[in-house]
Amino acid sequence: MLNAGDILETITMIQDENLDIRTVTMGISLLDCIDSDIDKACDKVYEKITRYAKELVPVCNDIEAQFGIPIINKRIAVTPVAMLAAACQSQNIVKFAVTLEKAANTVGVNFIGGYSALVQKGFASGDYALIESIPEALSITDHVCASVNIGSTKAGINMDAVAMMGRIIRQCSEKTADRECIGAAKLVVFCNAPEDNPFMAGAFHGAGEPDCVINVGVSGPGVVRAVLAKSKDLDLTGVADLIKKTAFKITRMGQLVAMEASKRLCVPFGIVDLSLAPTPAIGDSVAHILEEMGLETCGACGTTAALALLNDAVKKGGVMASSHVGGLSGAFIPVSEDAGMIAAAQKGILTIEKLEAMTAVCSVGLDMVIIPGDTPAEVISGIIADEAAIGMVNFKTTAVRLIPAIGKKAGEELNFGGLLGYGPIMKVNTASPLQFIKRGGRIPAPMQALKN
Repeated sequence: MLNAGDILETITMIQDENLDIRTVTMGISLLDCIDSDIDKACDKVYEKITRYAKELVPVCNDIEAQFGIPIINKRIAVTPVAMLAAACQSQNIVKFAVTLEKAANTVGVNFIGGYSALVQKGFASGDYALIESIPEALSITDHVCASVNIGSTKAGINMDAVAMMGRIIRQCSEKTADRECIGAAKLVVFCNAPEDNPFMAGAFHGAGEPDCVINVGVSGPGVVRAVLAKSKDLDLTGVADLIKKTAFKITRMGQLVAMEASKRLCVPFGIVDLSLAPTPAIGDSVAHILEEMGLETCGACGTTAALALLNDAVKKGGVMASSHVGGLSGAFIPVSEDAGMIAAAQKGILTIEKLEAMTAVCSVGLDMVIIPGDTPAEVISGIIADEAAIGMVNFKTTAVRLIPAIGKKAGEELNFGGLLGYGPIMKVNTASPLQFIKRGGRIPAPMQALKN
C-alpha cells in the first residue's frame, strides 16, 4: 500500500533537496561493426547507435513527465574504440570520434563515452593510434568522452602508458585552451576501470557486456545532507544507519527508472550505480554532507574518516534497494562539480594531497581537479601513478581527471559551465618525478592479485 508520508517525503527530496536521476546510459556493443575499411566501420557504428538509441531521449522524457523524477542526462557508452581501431590502425582514427559525435547529435544525448583504450598490461594493436588521437578527437567534438585504463590489481600499472597520458592530458588542454581547456575535462585515466559505469567521462561498454543494456546513475547528496541536518544528536553509528536508510530510498527510485526504461526500450536492465554525484548547485554537495557530520570545512582533519563512513553507508543501503548494483557506486568528490569542495579549495584547506588521501576510501579519484597550466607532463604522470597505486593495492577503482589551465596560475579559476561547474586552480607539488617516469616498464601486480 502506498504511504502518504513516503510520497510527500519523495516530493520534498525532488523539489527542495536536488534528488534526481543523474543519468540513464545506454551501453551499445560495437564489436560487430569492426571492419578493415574505416569508412565502412564508421557507417556501421553510426547505423547501430542511431538504431538502438533513437528512442532513448524520448522515452526518458516520458518517464520524467509521468513519474515527476528529473532525469538530468541521457547518455551512450560504446565498446572501447581502440578495439575497432585495431582493424584499421594505419588510417585516420579520429574518424571514429567524428562518427560518435554525429550519432550523439542525431539521437540527442548529452554525452557519448567509449573513445577508450584498455592498456593495463600493455598496448594491443590500435591502442597507440587511438591514444595519440585523443587530443584532436576531443578538440573537434562536443559530446565525445575518452578514457584510458592504465592499471589494475591483476595486471599492475603500465608505466609507459602513464608517461604517455601525462603528455596527452596536457595536449588536450592546449588544444582547447580557448574554451577553458574543456578537452581535458572529457578525459579520464583509470585503474581498475569498471565495464558498466554509466557516468562520464569514464563510461565505456565493456567486452563482457550484452549487445545493448540500460545502466542508471542516481544522485542525492542534498537529500543525505538534509536528513543529517535534522538529526544533530546522533552519534556516528546513528549517522551511518541514517545514511543507509536514505541511500536505500534514493536507490529505489533509480531502480524504478531503470526497470521502466528497460521495459519501454526493450533493452536489458544492467545496473544501478549508487554513487552520490554532486553538482555546483548549493545544497547538492558531498562536501556539505561531511561538514554536516561535524567538520568545520571539508579538508579538515577527520575528512577521510567521515568520507569512509559515508561511502560505506551508501553502499550498504543502496545494495539492498536494487537487484543489480555496479559501476562505481559510492561517493564522488569532483572539485569543480561540488560547491562545498570548491569553497574548501578556494580557502586552501582542501589540497591535492588531502584529496589523494580521500580517494583511498571513496568511489573514484582526483576528479575535475584544475592545476596550473605550466605543470610539466611528468608531474601529471606522477599524479596518475600515485592514484593508480592506491587503486591497484586496494582492489578499487581510482581515476584521474586533471585539467591543466593553460596560461593560468594557482589561485585563478576556470569555468566550464553546466554540471562540470567551475573551480580554483590548485597548487601542485612540482618536485620532479621525471627519472622515475622515464624508467617505463610495468609496476608488478601486488600480492593481493594472487587470489586464484
